Amino acid sequence: MTGSGSVERIFIAPEAEAEMEERTNVEAVSGAGLRGDRYFSEIETGTFVEWESDEDRPDGYDLTLIEQEAVAAIEREAGIELALGEHRRNIETRDVALNHLVGQRFRVGDAICRGDRLCEPCNHLQRITQDGVLQALTHRGGLRADILEDGTIRPGDVIEPLE
Repeated sequence: MTGSGSVERIFIAPEAEAEMEERTNVEAVSGAGLRGDRYFSEIETGTFVEWESDEDRPDGYDLTLIEQEAVAAIEREAGIELALGEHRRNIETRDVALNHLVGQRFRVGDAICRGDRLCEPCNHLQRITQDGVLQALTHRGGLRADILEDGTIRPGDVIEPLE
């Protein structure tokens, strides 16, 4: 994988526990997330954590990304096949090492983001998919990022580091 890659697919879920919906584009809003996603609002409605106001919103909840290569690898290595969007991440990427973007600014489509931390798999993901997904996705479950500058994201858009 190189330092830059591309957006393959975009997913949002309108509320906690809802099935992820594939989109042809999404509006990324600084400090708020992806318009229409379960974590986009003044008060968080997703399953991961809860906060009461925008001021309480922790870093790393605007956007999640996962490498399409990691999804293919867990199928090949562990026999775990995830349906489209079942990984619960917003953006599937190709040809970009997401782990290397922790602490870095990067462009995804028209938006400018900052990698906050790895998006390690959680018990919720394993509960709604299958046993073994936690171990299979450890250290390759993707990236949690903050949106620094608004923009539109579409499949085919370039993902590139800025620093």
